[in-house]
Formats: sequence, structure tokens, C-alpha cells
Amino acid sequence: MKMHIEIDCSPEEARALLGLPDVTKANEAYVEKVTNLMNGAGGIEQLQELGKQIAPMGQMGLQLFQQLIETGAKAAMSGLNSKDKK
Repeated sequence: MKMHIEIDCSPEEARALLGLPDVTKANEAYVEKVTNLMNGAGGIEQLQELGKQIAPMGQMGLQLFQQLIETGAKAAMSGLNSKDKK
């Protein structure tokens, strides 16, 4: 037996439903800090150095994250394509 349940809710409601903490204020502070740092950068070299400092594991971490996203997107697309064939 297969069941499909669809829940229509906002991100805030989804966090509450799953018991996840609200990190909105922390995210806003992080974005503000990074924006201020980027605005203070005088050139491309400083931006590259900033990127190395704020990215976890540097460029390798960003590449790993990109691969994760690409793999997830491919899996989602193959799932959609297989549903279309049925």
C-alpha cells in the first residue's frame, strides 16, 4: 500500500512541526556580517581571501557541496522522469 501525504505550510510552520529551532536571527546576523566584510573588500584578491575564510573547508568544501546539490538534482529529475513514464 502506498500513501501520499501533502502538507501545505510556511517554513516557520514546518520548523515548528519538525521541532527544529528558529535560526532566523542568527542567519540575519551572519548575512549582515558577510555583507559588511564584502563591502569592505578593496579588490578581487581580498574577496578570494574572504571566501577562503568563510567557506567551510575552503574550495574543497564548496566543491563537495556543489556535488551534493548536483547529485540531489539528478536524483530528483530521474524520479520525475520515471513517474512520467508510468
